[in-house]
Amino acid sequence: MNNIVAIVGRPNVGKSTFFNRLIKRREAIVDSVSGVTRDRNYGKSEWNGKEFSVIDTGGYIKGSDDVFEGEIRRQVELAIDEADAIIFVVDVEEGITPMDAEVAKLLRKVTKPILLAVNKVDNAMREKDAIEFYNLGLGEYFTIASISGSGTGELLDELVKVLPELPEATEEEAALPRFCVVGRPNAGKSSFINALIGEDRFVVTDIAGTTRDAIDTKYNRFGFEFNLVDTAGIRRKAKVKEDLEFYSVMRSVRAIEHSDVIILLIDATRGFEGQDQSIFWLAEKNRKGVVILVNKWDLIEKDHKTTKAFEEQIYEKISPFTDVPIIFTSVVEKQRIFKAIEAAAKVYENKLKKVPTSKLNDVMLPLIEHYPPPATKGKYIKVKYVTQINATSPMFAFFCNLPQYVKEPYKRFIENKLRENFDFKGVPIQIFFRQK
Repeated sequence: MNNIVAIVGRPNVGKSTFFNRLIKRREAIVDSVSGVTRDRNYGKSEWNGKEFSVIDTGGYIKGSDDVFEGEIRRQVELAIDEADAIIFVVDVEEGITPMDAEVAKLLRKVTKPILLAVNKVDNAMREKDAIEFYNLGLGEYFTIASISGSGTGELLDELVKVLPELPEATEEEAALPRFCVVGRPNAGKSSFINALIGEDRFVVTDIAGTTRDAIDTKYNRFGFEFNLVDTAGIRRKAKVKEDLEFYSVMRSVRAIEHSDVIILLIDATRGFEGQDQSIFWLAEKNRKGVVILVNKWDLIEKDHKTTKAFEEQIYEKISPFTDVPIIFTSVVEKQRIFKAIEAAAKVYENKLKKVPTSKLNDVMLPLIEHYPPPATKGKYIKVKYVTQINATSPMFAFFCNLPQYVKEPYKRFIENKLRENFDFKGVPIQIFFRQK
């Protein structure tokens, strides 16, 4: 699990600018997951080899001064509960405002690490002005300029020092695959897990948002043993009004990051909506196996073409990654729910699959010979050999003379051929062309 760092403070002190700077530090391993939670509110960052998740708590406080106080208090309290460390941002131009003092009052009661960042210090004169922030009673401060990035290095050095060491998963936990059940509110996630384990462990109501936490359940039946994770429903950012729900979504995103296979539950009566798509791409981005479950299938008027048409509609929306098992279930009627688990177990196997190098070369090299990459600028690309890279999800390296000329359509062709020959159903594949 990653540590969570919350950025708190009143509006307009530069929290979002600082947040954007953090998550853009290393694009490769960072993902500002917009569209699933509220825009620009959650992302991953890394400093000195330590990864952590960042929450920006700002930007949704409205109303008069009194409302401000109430809202800020609730927000900061929630951030404090959820986070492992807190960065409190203040503005050197305006000095200490009553609202800053209010937030500081809350933070002084907390035992978690708190770092005070004085923003907009972009010249030596302002360094002197920052001294007044000792009055907040939070000890040492760090002067930063979010826009230019000056001073952020010292702040982050201190941050990674004070972040608590998270307990490593026990061997038994690490060995068990984690299947995470995600979807929109009220798609039937908790009912699905209750039906699987055969007892009403989770509260089920018609009210969307009953489940607030990501909850683990150990499952052992029919020779399968794994952890099932029920998550809070992820809704569209405009709909996430309640702060509590925002943090539930945070936990769901966290649960997706730390699972092996995502079981995406969709409501057949509503179809495959934009929000389901966002969850799907979040799983794909994090290189997780995916199984799509179409729940409430018993409520649909059907003929012999309905299933096919529904599948095609889904595949159209998730293309180009269409090699994903789709299972039509009814949790209430207990239809095909075990088939869903079989499919998830199969996807997990595919995710861990290692293809011997000799077999890869025997199959792929003749294929590439028949259909070589198109020549670019009169230069012909020759692929010498193929190997699978050791990683948590399938990655393949193709060694050739001119890797820079291999275009995206050809990579997709190669991916399709790998899927045809070696069955990687439900798992994202990465393909790299390397110089040889």
